[in-house]
Amino acid sequence: MTVKIARNGDVELAYETFGEEGGEPLLLIMGLGHQMLLWPDGLCEALAAAGFHVARFDNRDSGLSTHFGGPDDTAGRQKWWQALLGGGRPPYSAVAFTDDALAVMDALGWSSAHVAGASMGSAICQMLAVWHPRRVRSVTAMMTMPASASLTALRHIRLGPAFKMGGRRYTDDREGQVQRLVDVFRLVASPEGSFDEPWAREVAERCYDRRPFDPAAERRQLAAGRATRQTLDVSRIAVPTLIVYGECDPMVRPSGPRALHRKVRGSRLVTYPRMGHNLPPHMWGSLVEQMSAQVRLST
Repeated sequence: MTVKIARNGDVELAYETFGEEGGEPLLLIMGLGHQMLLWPDGLCEALAAAGFHVARFDNRDSGLSTHFGGPDDTAGRQKWWQALLGGGRPPYSAVAFTDDALAVMDALGWSSAHVAGASMGSAICQMLAVWHPRRVRSVTAMMTMPASASLTALRHIRLGPAFKMGGRRYTDDREGQVQRLVDVFRLVASPEGSFDEPWAREVAERCYDRRPFDPAAERRQLAAGRATRQTLDVSRIAVPTLIVYGECDPMVRPSGPRALHRKVRGSRLVTYPRMGHNLPPHMWGSLVEQMSAQVRLST
Protein backbone atom coordinates (compact mmCIF):
# COMPACT_ATOMS: atom_id res chain seq x y z
CA MET A 1 0.00 0.00 0.00
CA THR A 2 1.46 3.38 -1.06
CA VAL A 3 1.52 6.07 1.61
CA LYS A 4 0.75 9.55 0.30
CA ILE A 5 1.02 12.93 2.03
CA ALA A 6 -1.63 15.61 2.40
CA ARG A 7 -0.74 19.01 3.89
CA ASN A 8 -2.54 21.32 6.27
CA GLY A 9 -0.17 24.26 6.39
CA ASP A 10 3.07 22.94 7.90
CA VAL A 11 1.43 19.70 9.04
CA GLU A 12 1.96 16.59 6.92
CA LEU A 13 -0.72 13.91 7.06
CA ALA A 14 0.05 10.38 5.88
CA TYR A 15 -2.81 8.57 4.17
CA GLU A 16 -3.59 5.44 2.14
CA THR A 17 -6.48 4.54 -0.16
CA PHE A 18 -8.40 1.40 -1.06
CA GLY A 19 -10.75 0.91 -3.99
CA GLU A 20 -11.34 2.66 -7.27
CA GLU A 21 -11.41 6.39 -7.80
CA GLY A 22 -14.99 7.34 -8.56
CA GLY A 23 -16.39 5.15 -5.82
CA GLU A 24 -18.31 6.63 -2.93
CA PRO A 25 -15.71 8.68 -1.00
CA LEU A 26 -15.26 7.40 2.56
CA LEU A 27 -12.83 8.92 5.06
CA LEU A 28 -11.87 6.75 8.06
CA ILE A 29 -10.68 8.62 11.17
CA MET A 30 -8.90 6.76 13.96
CA GLY A 31 -8.98 7.44 17.70
CA LEU A 32 -6.71 8.68 20.45
CA GLY A 33 -3.04 7.75 20.11
CA HIS A 34 -3.54 5.15 17.40
CA GLN A 35 -2.34 4.90 13.82
CA MET A 36 -4.48 4.37 10.75
CA LEU A 37 -3.48 0.69 10.71
CA LEU A 38 -6.09 0.14 13.43
CA TRP A 39 -8.58 0.28 10.56
CA PRO A 40 -8.04 -3.38 9.58
CA ASP A 41 -6.89 -3.97 6.01
CA GLY A 42 -9.62 -6.59 5.61
CA LEU A 43 -12.35 -4.15 6.60
CA CYS A 44 -10.98 -1.48 4.26
CA GLU A 45 -10.88 -4.02 1.42
CA ALA A 46 -14.46 -5.11 2.15
CA LEU A 47 -15.62 -1.50 2.04
CA ALA A 48 -13.78 -1.00 -1.25
CA ALA A 49 -15.43 -4.14 -2.68
CA ALA A 50 -18.80 -2.64 -1.72
CA GLY A 51 -18.13 0.39 -3.91
CA PHE A 52 -16.38 2.83 -1.57
CA HIS A 53 -13.21 4.72 -2.38
CA VAL A 54 -11.69 4.44 1.09
CA ALA A 55 -9.06 6.67 2.65
CA ARG A 56 -7.52 6.16 6.09
CA PHE A 57 -4.93 8.49 7.59
CA ASP A 58 -2.71 9.09 10.59
CA ASN A 59 -3.97 11.93 12.78
CA ARG A 60 -1.41 14.60 13.65
CA ASP A 61 0.89 13.37 16.41
CA SER A 62 0.52 9.73 15.35
CA GLY A 63 2.09 7.35 12.87
CA LEU A 64 3.82 8.95 9.90
CA SER A 65 2.06 12.30 10.26
CA THR A 66 3.69 15.38 11.81
CA HIS A 67 4.62 15.10 15.48
CA PHE A 68 4.65 18.03 17.88
CA GLY A 69 6.40 18.67 21.17
CA GLY A 70 9.78 19.87 22.31
CA PRO A 71 11.48 21.29 25.40
CA ASP A 72 8.54 23.61 26.19
CA ASP A 73 5.85 20.98 25.63
CA THR A 74 3.94 21.22 28.91
CA ALA A 75 0.98 19.25 27.53
CA GLY A 76 3.30 16.45 26.46
CA ARG A 77 5.02 16.16 29.84
CA GLN A 78 1.92 16.17 32.01
CA LYS A 79 0.12 13.02 33.11
CA TRP A 80 -2.86 11.75 31.11
CA TRP A 81 -5.36 12.74 33.80
CA GLN A 82 -3.98 16.29 33.82
CA ALA A 83 -4.45 16.42 30.06
CA LEU A 84 -8.02 15.19 30.51
CA LEU A 85 -8.70 17.97 33.01
CA GLY A 86 -7.30 20.59 30.67
CA GLY A 87 -3.89 21.31 32.19
CA GLY A 88 -0.87 22.34 30.19
CA ARG A 89 -0.52 24.22 26.91
CA PRO A 90 -1.37 21.96 23.98
CA PRO A 91 0.10 23.09 20.64
CA TYR A 92 -3.28 22.67 18.91
CA SER A 93 -6.97 22.26 19.68
CA ALA A 94 -9.48 19.72 18.42
CA VAL A 95 -10.37 22.12 15.60
CA ALA A 96 -7.04 21.18 14.02
CA PHE A 97 -8.18 17.56 13.71
CA THR A 98 -11.13 18.62 11.55
CA ASP A 99 -8.90 20.84 9.43
CA ASP A 100 -6.54 17.87 8.95
CA ALA A 101 -9.42 15.66 7.80
CA LEU A 102 -10.49 18.31 5.30
CA ALA A 103 -6.90 18.54 4.05
CA VAL A 104 -6.89 14.81 3.28
CA MET A 105 -10.21 15.18 1.46
CA ASP A 106 -8.81 18.10 -0.52
CA ALA A 107 -5.73 16.09 -1.49
CA LEU A 108 -8.06 13.40 -2.84
CA GLY A 109 -10.18 15.93 -4.73
CA TRP A 110 -13.26 15.20 -2.62
CA SER A 111 -15.64 18.12 -2.23
CA SER A 112 -17.60 15.97 0.24
CA ALA A 113 -17.38 12.48 1.67
CA HIS A 114 -18.92 9.95 4.00
CA VAL A 115 -16.95 10.05 7.26
CA ALA A 116 -16.51 7.24 9.77
CA GLY A 117 -14.69 7.51 13.06
CA ALA A 118 -13.68 5.21 15.90
CA SER A 119 -13.62 6.52 19.49
CA MET A 120 -11.96 9.99 19.34
CA GLY A 121 -12.31 9.70 15.57
CA SER A 122 -16.09 9.62 15.99
CA ALA A 123 -15.89 12.95 17.81
CA ILE A 124 -13.95 14.39 14.87
CA CYS A 125 -16.69 13.15 12.53
CA GLN A 126 -19.31 14.91 14.65
CA MET A 127 -17.33 18.15 14.56
CA LEU A 128 -16.99 17.90 10.79
CA ALA A 129 -20.73 17.37 10.35
CA VAL A 130 -21.58 20.39 12.53
CA TRP A 131 -18.88 22.85 11.46
CA HIS A 132 -18.53 21.78 7.80
CA PRO A 133 -21.92 20.30 6.84
CA ARG A 134 -21.40 20.74 3.09
CA ARG A 135 -18.32 18.50 3.22
CA VAL A 136 -20.07 15.56 4.92
CA ARG A 137 -22.47 13.15 3.21
CA SER A 138 -23.03 10.84 6.18
CA VAL A 139 -21.55 10.01 9.57
CA THR A 140 -20.71 6.61 11.02
CA ALA A 141 -19.76 7.01 14.70
CA MET A 142 -18.27 3.94 16.39
CA MET A 143 -17.42 3.40 20.09
CA THR A 144 -18.90 6.82 20.64
CA MET A 145 -20.70 9.43 22.70
CA PRO A 146 -21.72 13.05 22.06
CA ALA A 147 -18.54 15.00 21.34
CA SER A 148 -17.94 17.53 24.09
CA ALA A 149 -15.09 19.35 25.81
CA SER A 150 -17.08 19.26 29.04
CA LEU A 151 -16.05 16.96 31.88
CA THR A 152 -19.66 15.72 31.95
CA ALA A 153 -18.61 13.42 29.11
CA LEU A 154 -16.69 11.39 31.70
CA ARG A 155 -19.93 9.80 32.85
CA HIS A 156 -19.94 7.80 29.60
CA ILE A 157 -16.35 6.52 30.02
CA ARG A 158 -14.99 3.58 31.98
CA LEU A 159 -11.57 4.64 33.27
CA GLY A 160 -10.56 1.22 34.61
CA PRO A 161 -8.63 0.11 31.49
CA ALA A 162 -6.62 3.35 31.45
CA PHE A 163 -5.63 2.92 35.09
CA LYS A 164 -4.79 -0.73 34.45
CA MET A 165 -2.46 0.07 31.54
CA GLY A 166 -0.94 2.92 33.53
CA GLY A 167 0.26 0.46 36.14
CA ARG A 168 2.19 -1.70 33.66
CA ARG A 169 5.80 -1.15 32.66
CA TYR A 170 7.45 -2.12 29.39
CA THR A 171 10.96 -1.89 28.03
CA ASP A 172 11.65 0.77 25.40
CA ASP A 173 12.98 -1.68 22.82
CA ARG A 174 10.94 -3.10 19.94
CA GLU A 175 9.92 -6.24 21.82
CA GLY A 176 8.64 -4.35 24.84
CA GLN A 177 6.76 -1.71 22.88
CA VAL A 178 5.15 -4.27 20.56
CA GLN A 179 4.00 -6.21 23.61
CA ARG A 180 2.61 -3.01 25.15
CA LEU A 181 0.43 -2.42 22.10
CA VAL A 182 -0.70 -6.06 21.96
CA ASP A 183 -1.76 -5.76 25.60
CA VAL A 184 -3.68 -2.55 24.81
CA PHE A 185 -5.52 -4.34 22.00
CA ARG A 186 -6.30 -7.24 24.32
CA LEU A 187 -7.55 -4.93 27.05
CA VAL A 188 -10.03 -3.08 24.83
CA ALA A 189 -11.35 -6.17 23.03
CA SER A 190 -14.46 -8.00 24.10
CA PRO A 191 -13.80 -10.65 26.78
CA GLU A 192 -16.12 -12.90 24.79
CA GLY A 193 -13.73 -13.91 22.05
CA SER A 194 -13.18 -10.99 19.64
CA PHE A 195 -9.43 -10.69 20.29
CA ASP A 196 -7.26 -11.85 17.37
CA GLU A 197 -3.73 -12.05 18.80
CA PRO A 198 -1.90 -12.82 15.52
CA TRP A 199 -3.50 -9.77 13.90
CA ALA A 200 -2.78 -7.66 16.99
CA ARG A 201 0.90 -8.61 17.01
CA GLU A 202 1.30 -8.02 13.26
CA VAL A 203 -0.29 -4.56 13.49
CA ALA A 204 1.70 -3.72 16.63
CA GLU A 205 4.92 -4.57 14.80
CA ARG A 206 3.91 -2.49 11.78
CA CYS A 207 3.00 0.43 14.03
CA TYR A 208 6.32 0.26 15.86
CA ASP A 209 8.28 0.13 12.61
CA ARG A 210 6.41 3.18 11.30
CA ARG A 211 6.88 5.15 14.52
CA PRO A 212 7.22 3.88 18.09
CA PHE A 213 4.48 4.89 20.49
CA ASP A 214 4.94 8.34 22.05
CA PRO A 215 2.90 8.77 25.26
CA ALA A 216 3.49 12.53 25.16
CA ALA A 217 1.82 12.70 21.74
CA GLU A 218 -1.21 10.85 23.08
CA ARG A 219 -1.45 13.33 25.94
CA ARG A 220 -1.25 16.25 23.50
CA GLN A 221 -4.13 14.78 21.51
CA LEU A 222 -6.12 14.37 24.72
CA ALA A 223 -5.36 17.92 25.84
CA ALA A 224 -6.51 19.26 22.44
CA GLY A 225 -10.12 18.45 23.23
CA ARG A 226 -10.04 20.41 26.47
CA ALA A 227 -8.37 23.34 24.68
CA THR A 228 -11.21 23.70 22.18
CA ARG A 229 -13.35 26.79 22.71
CA GLN A 230 -15.56 26.44 19.65
CA THR A 231 -19.06 25.29 20.62
CA LEU A 232 -20.47 22.03 19.29
CA ASP A 233 -24.18 21.22 19.21
CA VAL A 234 -24.41 17.68 17.85
CA SER A 235 -28.18 18.03 17.48
CA ARG A 236 -27.32 20.14 14.41
CA ILE A 237 -26.04 17.07 12.56
CA ALA A 238 -28.40 16.82 9.60
CA VAL A 239 -26.88 14.01 7.52
CA PRO A 240 -27.64 10.28 7.86
CA THR A 241 -25.91 9.10 11.02
CA LEU A 242 -25.10 5.52 11.98
CA ILE A 243 -24.05 4.86 15.57
CA VAL A 244 -22.18 1.59 16.14
CA TYR A 245 -21.61 0.17 19.61
CA GLY A 246 -20.05 -3.02 20.89
CA GLU A 247 -22.11 -4.65 23.60
CA CYS A 248 -18.85 -5.64 25.36
CA ASP A 249 -17.07 -2.28 25.08
CA PRO A 250 -14.79 -1.99 28.16
CA MET A 251 -14.13 1.74 27.55
CA VAL A 252 -17.47 3.37 26.67
CA ARG A 253 -20.63 2.82 28.66
CA PRO A 254 -23.90 2.10 26.80
CA SER A 255 -25.10 5.55 27.89
CA GLY A 256 -22.64 7.14 25.43
CA PRO A 257 -24.08 5.92 22.12
CA ARG A 258 -27.60 6.17 23.49
CA ALA A 259 -27.07 9.83 24.35
CA LEU A 260 -25.78 10.55 20.83
CA HIS A 261 -28.72 8.63 19.35
CA ARG A 262 -31.16 10.82 21.29
CA LYS A 263 -29.45 14.04 20.19
CA VAL A 264 -29.11 13.33 16.46
CA ARG A 265 -32.52 13.25 14.84
CA GLY A 266 -33.10 10.26 12.59
CA SER A 267 -29.88 8.51 13.61
CA ARG A 268 -29.67 4.72 13.67
CA LEU A 269 -28.13 2.83 16.59
CA VAL A 270 -26.74 -0.64 15.82
CA THR A 271 -25.13 -2.81 18.49
CA TYR A 272 -22.97 -5.90 18.05
CA PRO A 273 -22.37 -8.78 20.46
CA ARG A 274 -18.75 -9.80 21.12
CA MET A 275 -17.58 -6.37 19.95
CA GLY A 276 -15.46 -4.36 22.37
CA HIS A 277 -13.63 -1.10 21.75
CA ASN A 278 -12.33 -2.54 18.50
CA LEU A 279 -13.41 -3.77 15.07
CA PRO A 280 -13.48 -7.60 15.17
CA PRO A 281 -13.93 -9.49 11.88
CA HIS A 282 -17.22 -11.12 12.85
CA MET A 283 -19.08 -7.81 12.46
CA TRP A 284 -17.45 -6.53 9.27
CA GLY A 285 -20.03 -7.96 6.88
CA SER A 286 -22.94 -6.37 8.72
CA LEU A 287 -21.03 -3.13 9.22
CA VAL A 288 -20.31 -2.82 5.50
CA GLU A 289 -24.01 -3.37 4.78
CA GLN A 290 -25.00 -0.73 7.31
CA MET A 291 -22.49 1.77 5.92
CA SER A 292 -23.67 1.06 2.38
CA ALA A 293 -27.19 1.93 3.57
CA GLN A 294 -25.79 5.33 4.59
CA VAL A 295 -25.05 5.99 0.92
CA ARG A 296 -28.63 5.22 -0.08
CA LEU A 297 -29.98 7.43 2.71
CA SER A 298 -27.76 10.34 1.70
CA THR A 299 -28.90 10.48 -1.94
